[in-house]
Amino acid sequence: MDIPAVTLPATEQQSGDKPSLVRGLTLLDSVLLLVSGIIGSSIFLTAKDIAGPLPQPVLFLLVWVLGGVISMFACFAFAELGAMFPDSGGQYIYLREAYGDLPAFLYGWMLFAVANGGTIAALAVASAAYMGEIFPLISQKHVVLSVAGITLTRAHVVGLGLIVVLTWVNVVGLRWGALLQNVSTWTKFAAMAAFVGLGFAVGKGSWSHFSVHTSGGLTMGLGPGQLLSALGVGMIAVFWAYDGWVYITWVAGEVKEPRRNVPLAMVLGVLAVGVIYMAMNMTYVYALPLTEVAKHDTIAHAAAAQLFSPGAAVWLSAMIALSCFSAAATCTLSGARVCLAMAQHGLFFKRMAVIHPKWRTPSFSLIGLGIWAAVLAVSGRYDQLYTYVIFGMVLSYTLTVLALFILRWKRPDIPRPYRCTGYPWLPGFYVLIGTGWTLNTIITKPTESLWGIGIILIGIPGYLYWKRSSRQANPTE
Repeated sequence: MDIPAVTLPATEQQSGDKPSLVRGLTLLDSVLLLVSGIIGSSIFLTAKDIAGPLPQPVLFLLVWVLGGVISMFACFAFAELGAMFPDSGGQYIYLREAYGDLPAFLYGWMLFAVANGGTIAALAVASAAYMGEIFPLISQKHVVLSVAGITLTRAHVVGLGLIVVLTWVNVVGLRWGALLQNVSTWTKFAAMAAFVGLGFAVGKGSWSHFSVHTSGGLTMGLGPGQLLSALGVGMIAVFWAYDGWVYITWVAGEVKEPRRNVPLAMVLGVLAVGVIYMAMNMTYVYALPLTEVAKHDTIAHAAAAQLFSPGAAVWLSAMIALSCFSAAATCTLSGARVCLAMAQHGLFFKRMAVIHPKWRTPSFSLIGLGIWAAVLAVSGRYDQLYTYVIFGMVLSYTLTVLALFILRWKRPDIPRPYRCTGYPWLPGFYVLIGTGWTLNTIITKPTESLWGIGIILIGIPGYLYWKRSSRQANPTE
């Protein structure tokens, strides 16, 4: 039996002269999109949060391996769902098929209101801020406007300019958006490869930093429970660093041969990220002992200064600026496709369902997301908002993996070109990990969690409005 009409790829949903999206993303485009979406700024910042609770090199590196493996468990489940429903919207579609309109809408609302808009804002401003380390004229030290508690610096202005550029390039064509993403991603790869290669070849580091400290042994003198807790704390930062692999599902409606390429891109992409993360973190450890790594918020700068010279921080800033820009480009391209899917189902602004007749892109979704990202960038509240909903993001992954079990029972008729590796044990293990992580976050950070729940639930009035409007417009449905 064929996939139901409601979940057919957007390129197959056209009638008459109604424009549709174009399946123009190759497997390489898809892998680069996934890798670029994951590797933003976190790999340059999170080492301190892991080295603190885990000051043993073996454990420090092991937690990165574990994070990649556990993320892969989720990818296996998402890969089956992606092959079943190769449509724009990805995870939103999977949640809708398993749980209905309201949970799927609240997920999409969370993405638009905070996760995607806030990510684009944060990455654009961060990219501009790191550019300011190279070009002092656009430094965050230069305040342009300060009113009503909002401070606008030159870096914010440049960040707004980057949001405009990213939005416009993606509006005028999928290939232009993919080209921008691919070029920036390959350049980022080259810069990171140079950092790692030159760091080990000519850098002033030491292999002795990889030895186990004899004072506490491998377990640092901790009991099993304490060691497990320390690993859990480290995993929080690692999960954040691996976040972003879901982006490829959002653009599945524009991937060539999606039933093959979407699952393959997820597996290859996460493997590539794992290799890159291990190489970067080994370079940090080679440069500095973990006791020093734990002291630096910007570990990449500290490692570059130790390996090469203090002046190396300049080109490190360029690499981080490029990495942030590349990740923002990926989030812009992919995030708008969730808005498109919601609008096509009558659950969001009607105009966001429009596909541009010439450029064949979700132009209004891209512009709407760009405007909201710009508002968040000006407000300066994007980091705080994302902190509130991070547990909601992990919860959404957990619910989606759980949806695999539900849809195996609920929709056994749908073709599954790829079936989840290790089913039911590997996805079941991820559900347990994700549930425990979410509950632990709610217990240990109740204020942030309550704010996050509030932000998500604010979307309910909008859901009721759009649902009623959709029924009025289509009374026979």
